[in-house]
Amino acid sequence: MQAAVHALAPQMLPQYSHPSHRPPPPSNIGAMPTPPVTARKRKRQQFTVSYSEVQEVDSSGKVREVIVIDDTPPPPSTVSPATTHTAMYSASYQPPVYSAPIRTRARAAAEAQALSASTSSGMTVAPAPKKRKRDPADDVGTITKKVITNGALSNAIAANKSFAGASGVVADDASKAQVPCDDKEGHYIIVPDDMIYRRYRTVRLLGQGTFGKVVEAVDTETNTRVAIKIIRAIPKYRDASKIEVRVLQKLKERDPLNRHKCIHLLTWFDHRNHICLVSELLGMCVYDFLKENDFAPFPRQHIQSFARQLLGSVAFLHELHLIHTDLKPENILLVNNDYQIVQVPTSSKRGAPTRSKRILHSTDIRLIDFGSATFEDEYHSSVVSTRHYRAPEIILGLGWSYPCDVFSLGCILVEFYTGVALFQTHDNLEHLAMMEQVMGKMPERFARSGARAKPEYFKEGSKLDWPKPKASRQSKKEVRACRSLQEIIPASDPVNRHFLDLVKKLLTFDPAQRITVKEALNHPYFTLQIPNEY
Repeated sequence: MQAAVHALAPQMLPQYSHPSHRPPPPSNIGAMPTPPVTARKRKRQQFTVSYSEVQEVDSSGKVREVIVIDDTPPPPSTVSPATTHTAMYSASYQPPVYSAPIRTRARAAAEAQALSASTSSGMTVAPAPKKRKRDPADDVGTITKKVITNGALSNAIAANKSFAGASGVVADDASKAQVPCDDKEGHYIIVPDDMIYRRYRTVRLLGQGTFGKVVEAVDTETNTRVAIKIIRAIPKYRDASKIEVRVLQKLKERDPLNRHKCIHLLTWFDHRNHICLVSELLGMCVYDFLKENDFAPFPRQHIQSFARQLLGSVAFLHELHLIHTDLKPENILLVNNDYQIVQVPTSSKRGAPTRSKRILHSTDIRLIDFGSATFEDEYHSSVVSTRHYRAPEIILGLGWSYPCDVFSLGCILVEFYTGVALFQTHDNLEHLAMMEQVMGKMPERFARSGARAKPEYFKEGSKLDWPKPKASRQSKKEVRACRSLQEIIPASDPVNRHFLDLVKKLLTFDPAQRITVKEALNHPYFTLQIPNEY
């Protein structure tokens, strides 16, 4: 896949320096229960991913290797460990269930070698459902993660010191051991009570992905529990992890007290050829909480708290000239999973039956996963972001910058309000058609730019060419079922009116006209005192 990287419109970037002023808070805001969700209840699926290596040519003609992640239909869901445990670092992948404790590394290695083909993903996966047909040349449903092969970055990072006082990358004497510690795909074999780096005693596997595994461990020096992200012992994944280390070190250096709610890297090291990133142990991700709460919407006061924290985190990143590029509920962790159960009516009718709903005790969150984060002045892959949260300028190949994070935040806030993802699709043209159903027609200037970059998506100059003759009946039905933002968030009281206005400004087609995170933080929505409601 070769793609030319389009430069962002020059008028887009100056908007990030515009000052905004906070207006005075309105008075006498009435309390109102969260309106019942009348949207179709099709819940967002969880997806497995497959990786492939491709090359892209940047604007200077240099060929760069990227890892392309293809989001595919899901395997049967597994029970999240967060249903029975609290204070857990969450991942998009569910950990395997041990049928019996693995007593020795030699036994674990033998089992891994024998069963690698079926167990390397960490779970039993049924055959994936049939994919929607698409042109192989399309970049539909992909995320790209950068891989830097230049040794200069590795040398520079190795020279740095970690925040725990240890040197950056230090070879561990244990690497000379005879017993293998990896399976044949380079994943570290997790053994209960294993000692990592002579300091961290493993407790259990928390999650696994293509880039590595996350384990809960006890720091024997401080007697505290931590999460360790153990990267696969393969050069391209090691190189990619060093990019994340570089970003996390900068974040902690600039925000040592963690006022901006980004996950903190405690230390990092090289253990038996695996880069290991140690961080605080947190609760489940917000998506897992939604799923285990039967996709019930969050209370409106909780949405306001989440929004304020997320916008603050992303504003901090943008001030550092850093773009996250993969904002989604899976990358937002709760600090604490504790909740109370309340009974709420299933409809607004008097005497309607009730159902149980979980209400968080604390809305404190942390933003995680900076493996795809990109500095503004560095190379931009042609496609970023997970499909459901991908901005229109990315789909149309118009280049991207800070505003793509803003669009993702808009999608996330609507999902908090309804409980389900706003755009549920895996086709570019269908995705754009859904956006027009939800956000209104594309502005003429933006549509013309899109038509020049992706003429196959347009007709009659700058009109979206939907539906195509080959579009399925189901696809047409799903696009028609999308409701406008005004229908999703009825402006029934001042809270909803301000929330709707904020979301509209976040979900603007043209990135040059989209509100910035700094401006969004000064929106009147955040001056409201929203009463407790379920």
